[in-house]
Amino acid sequence: MVASANETAADPADKVTLAEEVGYAILVVMETLSPAERTAFVLHDLFGVTFEEIAAIVGRSPAAVRQLASRARRHVRGQSPWPSTDTAEHRRVVEAFASAAASGDLATLILVLDPQVVLVSDGGGLVTSARKPVLGADRVARFLLGVLAKEQPGDVIDSVVVNGAPGFAVYRQGELVTIVSLTVAAGRVTRMDLVRAPGKLPRLVR
Repeated sequence: MVASANETAADPADKVTLAEEVGYAILVVMETLSPAERTAFVLHDLFGVTFEEIAAIVGRSPAAVRQLASRARRHVRGQSPWPSTDTAEHRRVVEAFASAAASGDLATLILVLDPQVVLVSDGGGLVTSARKPVLGADRVARFLLGVLAKEQPGDVIDSVVVNGAPGFAVYRQGELVTIVSLTVAAGRVTRMDLVRAPGKLPRLVR
């Protein structure tokens, strides 16, 4: 991204790009920003709007907007619960998870989950989702098997790339209804994010 003439170009290391750090799951982190921080971050870092233009929109000085964007950028990078991992290792764990979930066997599924695994479901208040994070391998495994048991005829689960790593897309009657992002560490799934809020899903059909 090229800076405007009256704006100093940021160090590439300080930039948060859409492909590298902003995906379905990162929206959960972005929602923890203040409205002003989120506006500055999204308009500048994702859409290339200058600080001067943003300042005119939000009624603040360009310097204040620059600080907002910088603070939001640090927060997103520092709070992101999806650390990078080896792609091959991530894929291996995700495949083992998919196989275990498909087996329907509770003990098998628990083996691929970290004992302290966390599952977060985001329905945006519009669709059914877990109201609170589900904690622990046993509870998460039982929750997932319960969800799978409610599958309807025609439901399809596809392997997709989520945040640069293997994940899943769930379609119902041909329409995308859920994106599943998995965090992997030490050979097990340590976190699952189920994004179900319609406003956070692309308009995809299968």
